Amino acid sequence: MSVIGAGYLGAVHAACMAELGHEVVAIDTDAGKVASLAQGRAPMYEPGLDDLLARALATGRLTFTTDYALAADADVHFICVGTPQRHGENAADTSYVFGAADALAPHLTGPTLVVGKSTVPVGTAARLRDRIRSIAPAGDDVRLAWNPEFLREGFAIEDTVRPNRFVYGVDSPATDPGRADTDLLDRVYAEPLSTGIPRLVVDFATAELVKVAANAFLATKISFINAMSEVCEAAGGDVVALAGAIGMDDRIGPKFLKAGIGFGGGCLPKDIRAFMARAGELGADQALTFLREVDAINLRRRARMVDLAREACGGTLRGKRVAVLGAAFKPNSDDIRDSPALDVAAACRMAGARVTVHDPKALDNARVRAPELDYADAVTECLAGADVVLHLTEWTEYRELDPAELIALVAAPVVIDGRNALDVDRWRGAGWTYRALGRPTV
Repeated sequence: MSVIGAGYLGAVHAACMAELGHEVVAIDTDAGKVASLAQGRAPMYEPGLDDLLARALATGRLTFTTDYALAADADVHFICVGTPQRHGENAADTSYVFGAADALAPHLTGPTLVVGKSTVPVGTAARLRDRIRSIAPAGDDVRLAWNPEFLREGFAIEDTVRPNRFVYGVDSPATDPGRADTDLLDRVYAEPLSTGIPRLVVDFATAELVKVAANAFLATKISFINAMSEVCEAAGGDVVALAGAIGMDDRIGPKFLKAGIGFGGGCLPKDIRAFMARAGELGADQALTFLREVDAINLRRRARMVDLAREACGGTLRGKRVAVLGAAFKPNSDDIRDSPALDVAAACRMAGARVTVHDPKALDNARVRAPELDYADAVTECLAGADVVLHLTEWTEYRELDPAELIALVAAPVVIDGRNALDVDRWRGAGWTYRALGRPTV
């Protein structure tokens, strides 16, 4: 098989497929990325990926290249390129998907299957199928399927080989459910399917909608509890206790009911915006107007975090030292795309503070993205002389910090927990003033 695109999705998918026993050629136009991956070094942090790459490369079943011609003999081709938000718009940029197809198609000289895994606006698959067939020498003998990914950063390997479902989007699934492309995908995923993981065969449009609909639902649930956080702050309630109570209702459940500074990263924010944009193109924009408020609530929590920091510093951040724990948008990742933590850090600096940031894995990326901030390689260095400490990314090592040992480092023992993840009693018992979004002030 070939995997087109060796970024986060593609590199993980290629390595996992080789681990499952397949012969994999992974193709990317970035020669530096290809060279790094060929030596077993992933260009991003994902737990276990470097070890997986080393094992797969050692078998000889995994090759990284810039040459599309090496994919010519593959039975199946996975398109795993990015679909970022268009500059200045909400819509998704699908140019990388079509660019990958245009580069691959001339090498498709016989019957083969192209499988899209990228997150795309509904309607893309049918257009892509027609585009590939118009270019490929094999013409209509090239088939297309859509097999959306459901990776969580930090758990990408597990989610590739042990997902909670496989979805195949194909032409006319109701009239021809036993077609060769679903059979071929069953062979690709034979090992995980043998464990009983559900497999659904649907039409193109449904397969394209699955990922964005799931992300829209998760974003809505996160923003709902953050909206309740706003109400709790106004009414004197405790959003953590509230979330625990409503999460006991099995119609609701406790997952994604953790109030804080909200979601970020390269998926949820851009996916819900692209979903709204595509719904508008289809004339169904009113169906998704609620997502505008979901997005707005998410961004308001970042602004509220800056307000709390300002209050903790006596009404102004000018001249104050702010220590920020976290730069990545989530733990177990070095991804800083649309990171709430970096947004809050930058906003504090714009308000006149001197801001120092620590993160276990994302500092190199953060330094490039926000060079105006100060960075510290150690937590103790980050906290030195701080007037307020902001906990913004829920790394395990931050939850395990000993507040009694840290109190001597800071100018003022004030911590604001933007993730509602620290042990409140432990920090307050050590002499710290603890504040958090949606919780009573003590």
